[in-house]
This record gives sequence, structure tokens and C-alpha cells, in this order.
Amino acid sequence: MKRVLKIAAGLVILLLVVVAGYVGYVFLSYKRLPDEITLPVTENQQSALEKNKSYDIMSYNVGYAAYPADYSFFMDGGKYSRAYDKKTVEKNLAGILATAKGINSDLALFQEVDQEGDRSQHVDEVAGLQQGLADYSNVYAQNYDSAYLFYPITDPIGKAKSGLLTFAKAAITESTRYSLPIDTDFNKFFDLDRAFSATSIPVTDGRTLTLINLHMSAFTKNRDVRQAQLDKLFGFMKQEYENGHHVIVGGDFNHDMLGNSPEVFGTQTEPFNWTHPFPADQLPAHFRVATDGLAAVKVPSVRRNNEPYKEGESFVSLVDGFLVSDNVTVEKVAVHNQQFANSDHNPIVMTFKLN
Repeated sequence: MKRVLKIAAGLVILLLVVVAGYVGYVFLSYKRLPDEITLPVTENQQSALEKNKSYDIMSYNVGYAAYPADYSFFMDGGKYSRAYDKKTVEKNLAGILATAKGINSDLALFQEVDQEGDRSQHVDEVAGLQQGLADYSNVYAQNYDSAYLFYPITDPIGKAKSGLLTFAKAAITESTRYSLPIDTDFNKFFDLDRAFSATSIPVTDGRTLTLINLHMSAFTKNRDVRQAQLDKLFGFMKQEYENGHHVIVGGDFNHDMLGNSPEVFGTQTEPFNWTHPFPADQLPAHFRVATDGLAAVKVPSVRRNNEPYKEGESFVSLVDGFLVSDNVTVEKVAVHNQQFANSDHNPIVMTFKLN
């Protein structure tokens, strides 16, 4: 009996050492990139944008190419933490590229593009999109970088580095990455390096289009963090407008961009952390949310990942979209209904002119 107790005690001590070692690893490896990083630009175009000419811009959260329509995600109440396999990621990425090429927008914003990750089966999606859209100028900004997360224990999501990709069929003169506030408690280990990129594209009249690409926090329950992220974004938008620039913000806001998506899509009214109404009343002067006609056609931009997608049954909302300054004329906005074939998001496209 004494021998059994000694073995049991030894196993308990070993387990405690392993757990303490892992916790130490997570804390010691924690880091955030500094604010205001100048980003390297891949320049494949030399032209400037023209005033009073129609252009298309697409925003597409690709969900690190791990989410076919039958996928469910553990943090949303579903089953899986990683993509099924490498073949699935490559198939989804090919579908995402085919969609982007079919839309053929002048500007394109992608979010949740993994550079390296266990969750995406180590497929370099940044390189894949850059190679597939090689006729665009582009810039990459890191938006997520986690240590190996041993959660859930049965199938850990692991380690990942991910970010934002901005593409333009025009010259890019410069781009800067700005950090966003995140949780300061243990949740910070699940929401590392949130940021937005601000990319400058010249206009023929000598002015500049400031194109902001962002993916805001989805699962934080901290309202102060959500508000702090919006405050920083709004302050930057205001300053860029006052500097005389055209400003377009696109991406995944993780807010209900319609403000009444449950009513529009006939879904439950209790909000998740990522479906709070977007506070349009807090926008700086001279800015608005470009939702023209979206409620009437009722095409969602995101689905909940608690179960495989079932049209007409799954929870859906509209969290992707665009904010524009009043020197940008919006001609049309449309969500392209891909039935969530390659991502848990559908791409959204806006047609606009620079005044």
C-alpha cells in the first residue's frame, strides 16, 4: 500500500510540474508587437486611383481556410478545434481564391489569413493568396500570434500566427500596423496581437485613399475592451479625414453592422459577444456605415459555428462591412452568397467613387 501511495504521489507531483511548466511557458512566451509598425509593401502596380470613377472593394474573412459548410468550432459551441486535414485547407483556399478572382475587385481585404498554424494544418495561406493574386500590390499585417494552446485537451488548437492582407490594383505608397487594445486577464492568451492596418493609395488629384483593414475581437466578454478598440479606430479615422484623405474602413467588425440583424434574418434576439449592434451613433462626424440595401436582400455575411451550416436554420448575421467618409460615394453594397462553402463568412463587396 505504501508503494502504491508513493507512486500515486509521484504521479501527482509530476503532473503538477508539467502543468506549472506549461503555464510558465505560456506566460514567458507572451508578447505583443509594438504599436505603429511600418509594413513592407509588395508593389506590383504603379497607377493611382482616379476621382469620380467606379471601383469595387471586397472584404472577406477567410477563417484560415478551415471552415467548410459542415464544420463546427469548439469556441462557438461546436466540435472541432483544427481543420479536418491539410487537403481540406488547400481545397478551401483554392475556393477562396476562385471567389476572389471571380469578383475581381480593384481592392481586396482579407482577414484571418494564417501564415503558420496547427489549426490550419501548416498551410502558408499568406503566400497562397499573394501568389494567386500576383497582379495586385499587397501588404500583410500580423493580427494574431499565440503560443501553443493546449485547449481543448482532447484536440488542442495549438499554435498559430495569422493576419490581415490588403490587395490593390494600384500603387501602395505606405502601410502601417496599429495595435488594438485587448483583454489584460488570462483571455489575452486567446486574443493576441489584435491590430488594424492603414494603407495609403495615391489618387490622381494628389490626395490619398487611406484604406483600413481590421478584424476586431470576437469572443471577449469585456465591453470596455470592445469600446477601447472602437475608440482607437474612430480616433484614427477622424485624424485621417482631417488630414484631407478619403477614408474607407473594411473588415470583420464582430458587431451587428445592420443593428437589427436578428429581425432581418429571423434569428434569436439574445446577442453573442460578436453580435452586439455596431454603435453607428459614435462614429466621428463625416462618417457612416455603408449598409445600403443589405437588409432588403437578407444575405448574411457570417454564420455561427456551433453546428454544420443549414440554410434557413443556422444562426446568421452581418458583421462584415465598410465605414466610409463623406468624400466617398457608395454606389452599391452586396454580400456574395457562397453558402459558406469555404469559410464561415461570405465576402462583401462595395462599389464606390472618390469625390
